[in-house]
Order: sequence, then C-alpha cells, then structure tokens
Amino acid sequence: FFGFFLGYTRKHVKRPAGIRTHMLVSVGAATVTIASISLPGADPSRIAAGIITGIGFLGAGTIFKAESSITGLTTAASLWTMGAIGMVIGFGMYFLSTISVIIAAFILEGRKIRKKIMSK
Repeated sequence: FFGFFLGYTRKHVKRPAGIRTHMLVSVGAATVTIASISLPGADPSRIAAGIITGIGFLGAGTIFKAESSITGLTTAASLWTMGAIGMVIGFGMYFLSTISVIIAAFILEGRKIRKKIMSK
C-alpha cells in the first residue's frame, strides 16, 4: 500500500518510476528484510546495507543529464526512500514506516502545495 501511495505521487507528474516500480521496491525490500531476520546465521545489517546499495543503483537509472539540467533526482530519492520504508516494514516497525510515508508524501507534494499558496 505504501509503495502504491508514493508511486502514485510520481506517476501523476509523469516521472519514469511510478506505481509499480515503487510497489516492487517496497515489497522486495520488505521480503528480503523478513528473510534476513528469519534465516539462521543471516546478518540483517549486512543484508540491509545491500538492499540500500542495490536500490541506489536502480535509482541511478532514473537520473538523466542533459546539456545544462539533471532530471530524475527526486524520483531516485523516492525509490531509495521506498526501499528504506520497505525495510522498516520488514523489521515490523509499522509506526515508523507510516510516519516516514507521510513525511515523504508531504515532501513530494510540496511543490504543488507551494504553487497553490503562492497563487493566492
């Protein structure tokens, strides 16, 4: 659900990573995190570091550089954030994940909110 929610904020502004990508990042991060704490001998901290690194590479694919502009940084950051939220969900920290999604959505929607305030 959280992946859908943040993905929707990116899709409706026509960014490269939308609903499905955010949902998959969230589910994947949560699944691997749950497996890391469930498997005997697994080191959850090392696996968490691997998740964050891997999602960083995924996010890098959304960043494009033109002559004098760079686009996709916010989408890359939202993917990285969604991975972190997915891990937090996997660790069972539901309150923290809820607060994090609310903050992230506010940040992503901030531009629209500022435009509405400034136009009045």
